[in-house]
Amino acid sequence: MRSFLFVPGSKPERFAKALAAGADAVIVDLEDAVADADKASARAHVADAVRTFSAWPSCVLLRINGAGTPWFDEDLSLAAFDGIDGVVLPKAENPAALTAVAAATTKPIWPIIESAAGVWNALEVARMPGVERLIFGSVDFELDLDCDGSWDALLHARSRIVLASRVAGIESPVDGVTVAIDDERQLAEDSSKARSLGFGGKLCIHPRQVKAVNAAFSPSADQIAKARRIVEAYERAEGGAVSVDGRMVDLPVLLKARRIVSAAERLRNSVEG
Repeated sequence: MRSFLFVPGSKPERFAKALAAGADAVIVDLEDAVADADKASARAHVADAVRTFSAWPSCVLLRINGAGTPWFDEDLSLAAFDGIDGVVLPKAENPAALTAVAAATTKPIWPIIESAAGVWNALEVARMPGVERLIFGSVDFELDLDCDGSWDALLHARSRIVLASRVAGIESPVDGVTVAIDDERQLAEDSSKARSLGFGGKLCIHPRQVKAVNAAFSPSADQIAKARRIVEAYERAEGGAVSVDGRMVDLPVLLKARRIVSAAERLRNSVEG
């Protein structure tokens, strides 16, 4: 999954539009997008609508309020509903909160790493039972450190999250949002940099961001064509030395090419399905 689109749990009139936006996953948000006074009604809106979620092709994740908040337990109870495919846990800083979620549901957990403590403990969090992928909460991380949101300022945090995911043996993490909704250039640049660093997807805060994010985290036609040339040349050489486009093909190059071809096949099958 490449694109993850937020929709406020307090805005049920937006659920269908979000689910139809083409995102690989929709995150129904009970946390930051919902005022304290509206938490209970947002939860009720989700409970009323959840039976319709499974009719859509997108994966549906539920961002609950964090452990230690007054809403945590009741939010978590919604994870039992059919139509909720996983739980997004904010402020994931230590294993204790993950243990509480895992005790309440067998559905996948998606911790958001959005503080200095969370980045410091990212590997420990990534290794917890039930964790599917890490998410980088870049805006809250920026607030916690009182730093700016530039790529250079957040590079170390991003790198630690990518490395922790790899060491823990879970899927590539999901990068944070691009807050400039109307800046297509910035979105494309942010997405490209995140992909080059090893992220496998990106959060979206508006439906119009989905298409660009999907494109950035999918192999391009040129990449697919080159990967197929590498695989075919290697197979013809029957394990012997081979050069493709002026570059020697060794085992790591071959394995990466096979990964690109496999990703392209999965995307094609998902579209056809």
